[in-house]
Order: sequence, then C-alpha cells, then structure tokens
Amino acid sequence: MVPAGAQIAGATVRGSITSYGEPTARATVVATHTATGQVVRTISNASGEYVLAALPPGTYWIVVTGPGGARSAQRITVRVGQNVSMNLTLDEQPPALDPVVITGTRDNRTSEVGTQVTQKQIEALPQTTRNFLSFGDLAPGAVFTTGKDGSTQLRGGAQTSAATNVYIDGVGQKNYVLQGGITGQDSSRGNPFPQSAIAEYKVITQNYKAELDQISSAAVIAVTKSGTNEFRGDAFWDHSRAAWRAPTPAEKAAGGKIPSHEDQFGVSLGGPIVKDRAHWFVAYEGKSIHTPRTVTVGQGRTVADLPPALRGLVGSTDAPFREDLLFGKLSWSIDDRNLLEFSVKVRDENEIANVGERNTLPWSTQKKNNETRLDLKYQRSSDNWVNDAHLTFEDAYIHRRPRTVAPGDVLTTSDPGQVILNAGGGPDYQSKGQRGVALQNDLTLTGLHWQGGHVVKLGVKLKLVRVDAQQQIPFNAQYSYDIGESTTDPYQVFFGAPLGGMGTGRAKTNNTQLGLYVQDDWEINKNFMLNAGVRWDYERSPAYLNYVTPPEVVAALRSAPGINAPGSGINIDDYISTGSNRKTYTGAWQPRVGLSFDLDADQRHVLFGGVGRAYDRNLFDHPQLETTKGTFPSYTYFFNTPAHPCSGATCLTWDPSFFDPAQLAALVGASGTGREIDLLNNKLKTPYSDQLSLGMRNRIGRWNTEVTYSHVRSHNGLVFLLGNRRPDGSFFASGTVWNPPFGFPIPGFGSLILGTNGLETRSNAIWLKAERPYTVESGWGVGIAYAFTNARENRQFGEHFALDYPTLDGYGWKPAGGVSRHRLVATAIRDAPMGFVLGARLTLASHAPRYGINCLASAPDSSGCFIDQITPRGGRFLIGGPIWGYRQVDFAVSKDFKVPGGTLRLRADLLNVFNHKNHFGYDTYRGLNGVPNANFGQPDGSLAGPTRTLKLGLAYAW
Repeated sequence: MVPAGAQIAGATVRGSITSYGEPTARATVVATHTATGQVVRTISNASGEYVLAALPPGTYWIVVTGPGGARSAQRITVRVGQNVSMNLTLDEQPPALDPVVITGTRDNRTSEVGTQVTQKQIEALPQTTRNFLSFGDLAPGAVFTTGKDGSTQLRGGAQTSAATNVYIDGVGQKNYVLQGGITGQDSSRGNPFPQSAIAEYKVITQNYKAELDQISSAAVIAVTKSGTNEFRGDAFWDHSRAAWRAPTPAEKAAGGKIPSHEDQFGVSLGGPIVKDRAHWFVAYEGKSIHTPRTVTVGQGRTVADLPPALRGLVGSTDAPFREDLLFGKLSWSIDDRNLLEFSVKVRDENEIANVGERNTLPWSTQKKNNETRLDLKYQRSSDNWVNDAHLTFEDAYIHRRPRTVAPGDVLTTSDPGQVILNAGGGPDYQSKGQRGVALQNDLTLTGLHWQGGHVVKLGVKLKLVRVDAQQQIPFNAQYSYDIGESTTDPYQVFFGAPLGGMGTGRAKTNNTQLGLYVQDDWEINKNFMLNAGVRWDYERSPAYLNYVTPPEVVAALRSAPGINAPGSGINIDDYISTGSNRKTYTGAWQPRVGLSFDLDADQRHVLFGGVGRAYDRNLFDHPQLETTKGTFPSYTYFFNTPAHPCSGATCLTWDPSFFDPAQLAALVGASGTGREIDLLNNKLKTPYSDQLSLGMRNRIGRWNTEVTYSHVRSHNGLVFLLGNRRPDGSFFASGTVWNPPFGFPIPGFGSLILGTNGLETRSNAIWLKAERPYTVESGWGVGIAYAFTNARENRQFGEHFALDYPTLDGYGWKPAGGVSRHRLVATAIRDAPMGFVLGARLTLASHAPRYGINCLASAPDSSGCFIDQITPRGGRFLIGGPIWGYRQVDFAVSKDFKVPGGTLRLRADLLNVFNHKNHFGYDTYRGLNGVPNANFGQPDGSLAGPTRTLKLGLAYAW
C-alpha cells in the first residue's frame, strides 16, 4: 500500500530535458504512480527545465513527450520530502526497464539536517513498542525516551518534548495544552498513531523550512499508507509475558516476579474502489499491558520505618493499560488534475498512572486519553503549480481522576519538601484538551525560472480551537506527616475548595491562530542551492487577554508590605490585569535560510549550513493556572507541633475534625481566605529558539556520511516564581541562603505565584552519521548516529516552577539535566540464509546530570541548603564501562512462509539482550547538617526501558 502525499511531505523531482544534446521546450512530463495510477504532470520551459512537485512517496513511471511526438520513459522511486535531480532525454530510446532507485538515499543537496526512516527499517529493526516515533533517534540530535512509568516521548537537543511537532500527511498534531509535543503523548504509554498505517517518515532536527510551524526543536514529517489497485491486507499479534522477561530489581529483591503481560495486535486492509481512481485503506491497532511498577521508600529510609499499615504498599505492583487506535482513509483521483482525500483517526486509552517510586497504588491516578482527528484534503494541480488545501477537525482530551477518594498521607522527613512515601487518596483531578477546526492552504509554484530554477511555496493556516483545562488539585486533601515526629498527627495540610462554593477550577478559551509563510527553494546553478523563507505566526487567547485580577486580590497586593518594600524585586503592576492592558504578541517573525554547495555538482561532497528562528507556543496548562486557581484555589495550613512550630493566620492546633473536607472548607469560607494567587506577566512573550548549523555530507560508494555542528539557544520559556517576601522585602532570612518565605503569604490570602518568561537553554553539538542504506540487491544495511552535546540550562530540565530562589539567577547555569553528553545509536539489517531477516539495534548514552538538594553544610533548620547536581557513576565515554547511563542491545529475527492465500511471518524480538539495568531514578538527597544520606547516588529501583525481554510475533499478509 502506498502513501498519500502532502506538500510538506511530498517529493520534488526537477531537472532538464534534452534531445540530442539540445534543451527541449514545451515537452510534457507525466509521472504516474505505479500502485495507484495517480498522475502528476508538468511542461518544460524554454530552457528545457521541468519541476514535478508534491509527489507522494513511491515508485513512478515518468514519461516525457516532446513537441514532435518523441517519447522517453524512466522509473524512479522517491522518498518523503526528497528533492531529486534527474535529467531526461528524448534520444529515441525505448523505455528503461530498470528503475532508478532513490530508495534509502538522502537528498545530499538539502540544507535540512535530518534522517529518513524507511518502511524496511520499521519492519525489520527490533522495537520495544509499536510507536513509530521510536525510530526517531536514528537522527542525531533526536532522542526517543521511555519514562519510569513507561511513557514515551520524542525530543530534540536540550529542549523538552513540548518543543517538537509531528506532521502527518502535512497536518501538524501539536498539543496546545499539555506536554509531549503532540496530542495524547503527555505521560502516555500509548502510541500516537497506528504504525501499520505509516508508510515512512523523516526526522528534521534543524534547518526546517518556513512551512513548519509551532515548533522550536525536532520535527517529524510522516506520510500514511493508502489503498492501491490491488486488495491487500495484513494482521499481526505480538505477545510477551512475565516468564519471558528478567525480573526488575524490586522483584529480584522480593524473590519473585509479579504477573505481567503485553499484547499488541491489529489489522490493516486496503484496495481499489475504482481502479486508478478511487481507493480505501483502514488500520486498527490495539495494546493491552500489565506492567510491574516498583514502590520504594525515599530519603534513605527503609520499610521498617513506615507505619505497619503502609508497609504492604511498598514493593512491586501492577499498572494496567489499554489502547485502541483506528485510522481510515478514502482517496479519489477525480482526474489528472484533482485529488480528494478524507481521513479519520480515533484513539482511546485507559490506564492506571502515577504509581511507582514514592507513589503507592491507592494514591495513583485513573487516566483516560481520547482523541479524534478528521482531515479533508483537496489537491489541484496544473503544469506550473500545485495547490493543497486541508479542512481539519480535532478533539483531544485527557481525563485524570484519583483512584481512591480518601485523605492523602504524605510522609516526609523534617524538611517538608523531602517525601518518603505517598499513600491514601491522590490529589489528581484534571480534564484538559483541545477542540477545533482549521483551514490550511499551501500553494507551490514551479514555473518560475529566472537566474536558475525556483520552487516557491506560499501558505496560510487559520485555526479556531478551544483550549480547555479543568483541575481541582488537590481533589483529596494531602496531609503531611513528619516520620520522625508522628505518623498520626500531621504538621501540614494542602487542600482545595471551590471559591464561594461554586468554583469548578475550569479555564476555557476560544483561541484564534494565524500562520503565514513564503519559502523559495532556489537552484542557483548545479553547485548552489538556496532555501530561503520567512513565516509569521499569531495567536489570540482571550483567557489571557481579557482576564481581570479580582479587586480584593489587587487591594491585598497593593497593601502587602513585603512585595511593596524596597528590594523585593517585584513591580506588582506588571502582573495586575485590568482586562485591557494585555496585548497579543505580534513579533513572531521567523526568517529561515539554508545554503548548500555541491563541490563537484554530483552530490558526492556537499557543504551545507543554515540559520533561522522558530517560535513555539506557551502551553495552556501553565497560563490557565491564573484562572483555575481563582475558582478552585488551593490552600496550605500548618499545625503547630514541637518539630514544626508555626504562627499567623494559617497556623492551627491539630484536631482530627480537620480530616473532614467540610471542616477544611469552613476554614476559608466563601471568600477563599488563604487561597493561593497565581498571576501572569502582562507582557508575556512566546518561546522560541535561534538555530545555526554547519556541516558536510559525503557519498563514498554506497555509504553516506555526515558531520554537523549545531548551535541552538532557546528563549522565553514560561516559568513560575514565588512572589512571597518577608516584611522587609527580602526573600531569605538574614544570613541564610535557603528556606523560601512560604510562611509570609499575602495578607488574607496564601502564597503569590508569578508567571513570567525566563527559561533558557544553550546547546552546542557535533552530530556524526554514517549509513549504508539497505537494498534488495545487497541484502544488508547499516546506520550509525552519534551526538556529542554540551548543553546548559538555567532551570531543571522540564521544570516550570522555580520557587526556591527569588529569581532564576539563584539557580545559575548548569549542565542540562535531561541531556546526555554522548549518545550513540547503531542499527543493522541483514538478509540471512534460508529466508531469515535479522535486525539489530544498539543504544548507548552517558549519564545525564541529575538535580538534588545539598544540605550537608546546613544547620538543622536547613538554612544553608542549595540546589546541587550529580552525575551518577562518572561520565566518561568508555564502551562497556559502568559509567553508561543507558545501554541496550536488541535483536530481531523474522521469516516469511508462503501459505494458502498469502504469507505468514514469524518474528522474535529479544530486547535488552545483556539485561543492562538502565536506572531511571536515583537518590539525590545528599544529607543534612553534616550527616550524609547513606543512599545518596544509589538507584531507587525504577527503570527506563525493559529488562531482558522476549517478544514473539505472528503476522499474516495477503
């Protein structure tokens, strides 16, 4: 089954037409897709030059007919997003019988930095999950990660996954509310799209062109399969179970494995409705997982330190997950000039999340993840242009609810921030998502030939989308207990209550998004290619623009002694909104320029480089706090105990009646006395990155090599700072450097949290790549991708709250906590004797720095603590050494058998062959007042990735 194209993903074939050495004008060039009969045509200009644009990836017969009737033909196979140079001749030759195969070969003249992932790699390489994005880290600079909860994400460089975007058939899948980059991938073990419906895709880590929007790191451009002129189908089932995997560290310590299994299954079908004109395709994939999780005791404590009622919650437990994915497409080639397509994707997930490490099963979250996307595409072409229009609809929501409705029990050390165990009822209650429509139009002009050949693209996208966030956090009141003092009488309670008895904790707004771009791919001559473009993006968010700070809050802020004292560093007028003093940011201009120089005009040795700016967006999950905290605010009250003395309006004497939610609500009344105040800066900007790269590609025989220097700086990330100040305006008590002033709230209210721009990253990287693409003739292929990255950040990787210091300057610039200095991914495919196909994958990454708190030199009151970093077990780049933060070797073997009606495939994947323990979490608490934490730097038992696991698969194709 063959993919459908879009202008972002479509290939371009350009060149010249000659007859007996002379340019041929007015020659007709017709490209016919061999599987679907789809036709794309153009006419050569006076210089004999032609351009075929927006070709769906696949194999084509290209037939040239001269003005006098002379004909010539050639076959060519193109890949997603390729720009291919192919000169054609009318020298009275019969059609060629053998294709010119571009399969697996990159367009060396592009200034983009990226990698194509072929269908052969998707089929043959070993894979932990059927998430097609897992092959994304075959591109240096892109990293596919598995979290301790089994969730997966793709990110680029030193930025988080939220800075990525995935374009499927030319349509962005951006998540406007939550992390993950694309809808549905925020802390999800599920797959974003049926892998069986993906034909191939490309990962661009830098120098993307102006048509790509809402992105500041890596981009994925994927094309889906379509039906062909033949009815075809396949079905598969993959299975693994507890007996087929090595035990986790916690299971090994307990002396036995808990029951678990993983099943993935699906079917895809496609075929003709009318030959060469209309086709259909449908794919379904399901996933059922029961995954072991490890609940551990933190801060150097042991199970024996816990109350007897909680000890049984520590150790291994189970986190079930279920997903159903459906994709369908109808394609209609109305005639040689008009194409109509309609596709639909439906995703449904249910799981138990937020369990493991310090979180017990009763404290976990029940999560539902639902998504529906529709895309109606109309493509019209002429000899000199192609117009691609999309009308889309999306509806994507995540719902989280606590598994247990009961008071939450948070066991801590004497330092309130150091959690030992979470039990009882969890705090999570959220419904967040987006729903809307978009009109997107891209026009490609191919008939522009002055001073070389130009392919000019112009595009516009208008999107009307409702972003929605409801959260009642904490839904269950969270009671903190000092394990060294009492496990029956808490010293603190954190709870939420509806403001005025009517608050719902919901923020909803109808956003308007507008994007414009122009892009020129200019072939100056046979050596030089210039890619120059500019885009502008605009977004209007009424929830932010029209928000009015409540009068009672304004009065309290203006009279608060601390924040108005000299030296507080706060101008509160920067955060008080009148409903008319905020403006939409209009400065999102993004020039993007790339240049390549083909030394010998044969694509063997090419210098390339680029510079550009790319704007992303502020995820609604952060700005919405200004509204939701105002309708369902959260409160913190303290109970006066010997180890935690307190004073002021939020200090109480403990009484068991405070376990009653109604009694807690009575503390704050209808006015919400003591509620937290969250405010946004009135001049909030949009995050962006500036990018620069320089590199060289070489083609040596069948090998392609590439070396790239990459420099990226990201700016204006949204961060929340603590606005509380002591009466004299200071943040810390005199002579101390720790203990933020949480005990000095705004009079009559709780803490003040201020949202502003400020998060930044800086990354310098060297990317090396070598690949020998797989071909049927050779029977083997190899790929090697290595990245050396020196990245720094001014706040912990992925963290948007910075409440420990008055400004980000207190954190300083540190090595990026989520970035390995060294990362190597190597793959191999081999056709073995007796029809076996072998696949192998090696992933190595050095330890990334990890953040922790260092209180060793501090007094008993923690007044001398500071944010510290550790890099577990070193950081040298030595193969086989214990310094590796991540080591995994995977193998796959498959064999096809001819059976009645089709082909039966048996497959086995052996994951993490050497059973390396890829630890996810470490104890990063160094200790207090000269007493070191005995477990400092030790793994906590959670893993990033599987233990050694055997997975067996069965597939049938017809």
